[in-house]
Amino acid sequence: MERESFQSRMGFILVSAGCAIGIGNVWKFPYIAGQNGGGLFVLIYLVFLAIMGIPILTMELALGRGSGLSIVKAYKKLEKKGSKWHIHGWFCLAGCYLLMMFYTTVSGWMIDYAWKFAVGEFDGIAVEQADAVFGNMLANPWEMLIFMGITVLLGFLVCFGGVKNGLERVSKWMMLALLALIIVLAVNSMFLSGAGEGLKFYLMPDFGSIGKVGLMNIVSAAMSQAFFTLSLGIGSMQIFGSYMSRDNTLTSEAVRITALDTFVAIMSGLIIFPACFSFNIAPAEGPSLIFVALPKIFMNMPLGRLWGSLFFIFMSFASLSTVIAVFENPISACIDNFGWSRKKSTILNCAFIFVMSLPCLLGFNVWSGVTIFGMDILSAEDFLVSNLLLPVGALVYLMFCTFKFGWGFKNFRAEANTGKGIKIGKGLIYYFKFVLPILILFILISGLIPKAQ
Repeated sequence: MERESFQSRMGFILVSAGCAIGIGNVWKFPYIAGQNGGGLFVLIYLVFLAIMGIPILTMELALGRGSGLSIVKAYKKLEKKGSKWHIHGWFCLAGCYLLMMFYTTVSGWMIDYAWKFAVGEFDGIAVEQADAVFGNMLANPWEMLIFMGITVLLGFLVCFGGVKNGLERVSKWMMLALLALIIVLAVNSMFLSGAGEGLKFYLMPDFGSIGKVGLMNIVSAAMSQAFFTLSLGIGSMQIFGSYMSRDNTLTSEAVRITALDTFVAIMSGLIIFPACFSFNIAPAEGPSLIFVALPKIFMNMPLGRLWGSLFFIFMSFASLSTVIAVFENPISACIDNFGWSRKKSTILNCAFIFVMSLPCLLGFNVWSGVTIFGMDILSAEDFLVSNLLLPVGALVYLMFCTFKFGWGFKNFRAEANTGKGIKIGKGLIYYFKFVLPILILFILISGLIPKAQ
């Protein structure tokens, strides 16, 4: 059976960027920037996106396009006879499942809050009660079950339609709507009374923050965010390489995907920081920024119900774009490895992920006393994916694409340079072999040390 492909280059870029653009861009990026001095963090973050994020993304796409297959079969096709690189492919699939086991719940929160603002649940209550709204949602497993179920069902319904008629068609319009919403929300924030101070904090590097936060802490946070924002290391981007054309070099496509991902992250800050400074909310509020601090801002803002609804619709699109894209990986893997039809693979994966998402959901209420590695269920699942599977996976890609006992730099470079656009020079082999591994190891070790103490 002939493998599906994207209908257009724009479709490929929007779907791939949709996978990268997620809650990390619009939830984690602003508060991490706030905690690490604002503008200086943003500057360092952009540097590491260029020198680390784009090369690793190029490698992951190369595995996809070079094989035309999902991750396990891709390794089997490209690896040398008798080698076992394909074992990592199964770990990648496990990472995709593990990611969706908690991501579907958080995505459900976004849809739930969009609904709450749209129907006026925040109207007529005291600002202080915004905290209770979030707490009550977490305490209600049935409410979270409904919205997690909506997330899973929507994601698999899109994937059921295939690459062109499902993924590309829906994700393209959803991403365009997301980009339009983020511009409207950013413009509104920049006209608020305290917007100037927020923009200054966000965009002007404050070298005084080095003394407050510590340069190495800022660099470490920027490196980690630049790496994690692209969801590299578990094959979530590799699958889209297997559907793409050979008209353009992979580095060129990686630059475009990264630029779109970065645009959304930067624009998210333009929404959040001016609003925080206008309503005296700490920009380093942490994870509660989205569900506790921002609703308070919208409640104080003229037309707050409208802006709150639009913001959480935007957040829902951002999270759903990732859900839909990551769902495609296990669906395609089951088709390639077990010979299932798309229909069978979609239905069975939908049921499996729905059931496997329940522990995270129940971890906030019925199973709130359950801990793993001293963490609640969501935090433990997030830790395993973000701090272990992603960086280790990126290291495996790197070794496979650069060393002779893997695919080799010559083969990787030939695939990456096929088409029009930015080429990878021969001399970069030394950067790929000796500098990039150090950067990734730094991220891996810095992510594991806090849990080991």
